[in-house]
Amino acid sequence: MKLLKSAVHPEIRDLSAPTFTRKAARAIVLKGEDILLLYTQRYHDYTLPGGGIDDGETHVEGLIRELREETGAHSVTNIKEFGLYEEFRPWHKSDFDIVHMESYCFVCDIDSELLTTKLEPHEIQNGMTPVWINIFDAIKHNEETLASNPKKGLSIVRETFLLKLIVKQLLGLQN
Repeated sequence: MKLLKSAVHPEIRDLSAPTFTRKAARAIVLKGEDILLLYTQRYHDYTLPGGGIDDGETHVEGLIRELREETGAHSVTNIKEFGLYEEFRPWHKSDFDIVHMESYCFVCDIDSELLTTKLEPHEIQNGMTPVWINIFDAIKHNEETLASNPKKGLSIVRETFLLKLIVKQLLGLQN
């Protein structure tokens, strides 16, 4: 899969520190300029639906499962690779200092009806909700959160980069 970007968190000084890799699949679902995203109340941001790929799952199987769990999407079709965003983030638990996060992004279509979500407890606690939103509104919102919200999550930089790239590469527009 094509590498879209490799990012290193500013707190990381030494990439040779103990590291583990976490692989995730992320969905890009568009209807014109509207995009299916997750709004997270805790971080006040918009992110692509998706998450960790389980042992024994392919990237596409993980994508379909995560999309269903987080948004209620079903009948996932026309799955195409978009690209890989990798990042190195601080890890503050024992055994490792860095998490190498690999986000495999795919464009796909879904059935227009969203079914009931199956969010994990921490996702519910963080106030995650699937929403259709104009992609330009989502970018503007995330940029305002980046500039003003001290509680912002680590993923917002990745997500805002990806949203801008989607506008440029998939919609053929400039933000």
